[in-house]
Amino acid sequence: MHLAYPAVLAALLFGTGLYGVLARRNAILVLMSVELMLNAVNLNLVAFDVWLSKAARDTLHSGQALTLFTIAIAAAEIGIGLAIVLSVYRGRGTSDIDKLRDTAEGHGPDDPDSDAPVAEKAEATA
Repeated sequence: MHLAYPAVLAALLFGTGLYGVLARRNAILVLMSVELMLNAVNLNLVAFDVWLSKAARDTLHSGQALTLFTIAIAAAEIGIGLAIVLSVYRGRGTSDIDKLRDTAEGHGPDDPDSDAPVAEKAEATA
């Protein structure tokens, strides 16, 4: 197989993941899009490792080793990310990223002094 096929597929996967990160508002879908981007990187690592191993006789398979590390890091990232998202969902009742930013402490729609600077809020409460 020629190197262009996995490279184009990896570019499409990375582009889809990038679109998902930029366009989605749900935190779980953003995490899934990050996973797509990491899988595109893994595909490139393995494809270039195979391509370079054909050129050199003594192969180290460093691309495949890096892919294993990336998979392990991605598994830890998705586990911790889902735990954080579930914790935020239980506390706030939503996993929408825009609503989470709007309901941050001191920036909610119920806060009458939400436009006031922080120093003025501290003086008003003291």
